[in-house]
Amino acid sequence: MDTLKVLIPTDFSVQAEYAYLMVRKLAEKIHVDIHFVHVMAVPDTVYLDKNGKIQTCGEIDKGYLEKQKEIAERKLENLKTLYGNDIQTQLVLGKISDSIVQVADNMNVDLIVTGTKGKWGLEEKLSASETQVLAQKSHVPLLSIRCDRSDLLIEHILLVHDFNSPKKENLSLIHKIIRAFQAKVHFLQIVNGDVNEKREASENNMKEWAALNNIEEYECHMLNDKDIEAGIIHFDQIHKVDIVCIGTHGKGSFLHQTVTGKLINHLFKPIISFHLN
Repeated sequence: MDTLKVLIPTDFSVQAEYAYLMVRKLAEKIHVDIHFVHVMAVPDTVYLDKNGKIQTCGEIDKGYLEKQKEIAERKLENLKTLYGNDIQTQLVLGKISDSIVQVADNMNVDLIVTGTKGKWGLEEKLSASETQVLAQKSHVPLLSIRCDRSDLLIEHILLVHDFNSPKKENLSLIHKIIRAFQAKVHFLQIVNGDVNEKREASENNMKEWAALNNIEEYECHMLNDKDIEAGIIHFDQIHKVDIVCIGTHGKGSFLHQTVTGKLINHLFKPIISFHLN
């Protein structure tokens, strides 16, 4: 049986609970090694010494930070009461997204799973959620979830990609999920213009991409839509997929979000984002 080493960032909210429930769903078919991390968001002037004591060279009240640290440590210990002693927990200090990325890299995890509330309208334009930032920064695949998916049946995986330049990608996580759940993979190419004119070339590219990436059981789909986000939403309305997988180059800014970031904010399906080579 495949093994997944999973990191769950937690702020002890219901969204973090959703992330854990999603990991337990994966654990029905894959052996999972679960690690929780809580990040105390503090400036660079605050750090832990070799004895685990908070030190600061700034004007922040060290006593207050020590109390916050004690509260967080109690909450992390309580997770073991809730979920069992098999889970591992860790407390780190720093900037939230940067710290999570560093922990994931240092631990060599296979997957980060995080809950998110999503954002809409002006709030989305003004700031990015931590989950969006993680999707941009992390080279570890990120599974984001917005609600309780403990009843999810993983049977259909939607893989959205630009198949026009087929090459081998790092899909080890997706391969593990496909093997474990015997899920059917749906390739989707969003196009502008007449689908029929581009169908033969696009399907040939999809077949070449599948061969390069060792995916044997799949279906090819094309959809004409105004943009990738709308195409994914409309495809899901027709075919009812269970998980959406989409590659990202990690590009984008707070005022010009990537497609992946928009999907994380708007789509209620679990989304796996992975960095393209």
